[in-house]
Amino acid sequence: MKPGKTGLARIIAATGYSWQGLVAAVKHESAFRQELILGILLTPAAIWLGRSAVEYALLIGALFLVLIVELLNSAIEAVVDRAGDEYHELAGRAKDMGSAAVMLGLFNVALIWGLIAWDRFA
Repeated sequence: MKPGKTGLARIIAATGYSWQGLVAAVKHESAFRQELILGILLTPAAIWLGRSAVEYALLIGALFLVLIVELLNSAIEAVVDRAGDEYHELAGRAKDMGSAAVMLGLFNVALIWGLIAWDRFA
């Protein structure tokens, strides 16, 4: 077993590391900032558009999913960039796949929001 903090001390430390990651994303990743602002602006719209707890969860959850995937994409890009400046096919593929994951997350938002809006207004 790896030595280190356990119990409540570990949870507190992990929360600090997570907070540092969010701060770093806001500070260094413009795509994350844009998606965060979009999520903040769309959350009241989700409450207006949704008609049940399940719809609120789907609408807001889809926005959170984009932020989660963007954090993972940014982490992949940071590790790949740290590994070196020279082009490598696998590094390019990793970055492209991370970008594709964000795109699918955004398509997911459009699908969920579109279907719920269609159900409400059509």
